[in-house]
Amino acid sequence: MSLLLIHNAEVFAPAALGVCHLLLGGGRILWLGNERPDLPAALAVQEIDLEGRRLIPGLIDGHVHVTGGGGEGGYHTRVPPLGLSRYTAHGITTVVGLLGTDDVMRGPRELLAGVHALREEGLSAFAYAGGYHLPLATLTGTVRSDLVCIDALIGAGEVALSDHRSSQPTLDELLRLASEVHVAGLLTGKAGIVHLHLGDGPRGLELVRQALAGSELPARVFQPTHVNRRKALFEEAIALARGGSHIDLTAFPVEEGEDAWSASDALIRYLDSGAPGERVSISSDAGGSLPCFDADGHMMHMDVGDSGALLTTLNDLLARGVPLATALPAFTSNPARLLRLARKGRIEVGADADLVALDTDGKADLVIAGGVVHVRDGQLQIRGTFESARRET
Repeated sequence: MSLLLIHNAEVFAPAALGVCHLLLGGGRILWLGNERPDLPAALAVQEIDLEGRRLIPGLIDGHVHVTGGGGEGGYHTRVPPLGLSRYTAHGITTVVGLLGTDDVMRGPRELLAGVHALREEGLSAFAYAGGYHLPLATLTGTVRSDLVCIDALIGAGEVALSDHRSSQPTLDELLRLASEVHVAGLLTGKAGIVHLHLGDGPRGLELVRQALAGSELPARVFQPTHVNRRKALFEEAIALARGGSHIDLTAFPVEEGEDAWSASDALIRYLDSGAPGERVSISSDAGGSLPCFDADGHMMHMDVGDSGALLTTLNDLLARGVPLATALPAFTSNPARLLRLARKGRIEVGADADLVALDTDGKADLVIAGGVVHVRDGQLQIRGTFESARRET
């Protein structure tokens, strides 16, 4: 077991801890303190001096198309998978993969293989069972047995609501799915949530409200995402969070005058609303298509979600005066709590050694995933299997 000693880090755990030293080993944080330790030379400890740079938990991206998304404009618009360094270069050390509109040509087997590939390359990776449409595509025949029998699967999603691309699920279908996922979570200790894609449709979160009002399911089972895509939808989502659900903001580009909030705008408004601060997160939709459709449902143009959007959003929040300790939970401890990843999202003894040091410009200067250095001095140390050393990240 190699040991790594990090000196002089201004630690945000996410709470501000001041300047600390950390000892890492076996993929975990073994020790954390304010006094520099005197370790025996025989241990051959590697050392990194951060010289006061900010050290934060590795970012958790809870909505990633690890196999690539898209396809709404024909086969040629299918987005290719992203390589390992497209995550690590931007401080992301944990991802949750999912399927979107195309859950036919890209199915659960390919998704699971993509998750395991990222794991083999050093990232912490999980996945949601299914995709946009009900009934969900499964591996074992039911979503409940998928979650119980397959380690990497922690919930179901992204099930589409209020979107012309959805399967137009009924209340009974949504309740049946949510009950299966909830029970699987109880049996396994996994997240047991239904991750819900919200489209632009006027029905918004109405089906979720009906499901909660007409069942015994806990509110945490339903996690809607993209809720900042319409301002009225965002207000619905805040009300849902007050009732116990966890909501997810998407760090997509928003043009001036658009009926949407950027992720940084939305988080500031959410925190100012007084809604529970632990019930909001931000994800990137990395690898997913960001299409624009006409009134007939034809795709006019598309963009692609970028994993770098998380760190960009965090830095935008800081530039607007939000303290780092206030902004960080939405990227770290909040998704870790919802996803029941007990050793993620915090800097503390016993936690996974997933760490990011930020330089003065807010870029990822040092990235450690599972105790292994992936980025040092802003330079990639590890690339994915098929990534060229010359490839731009």
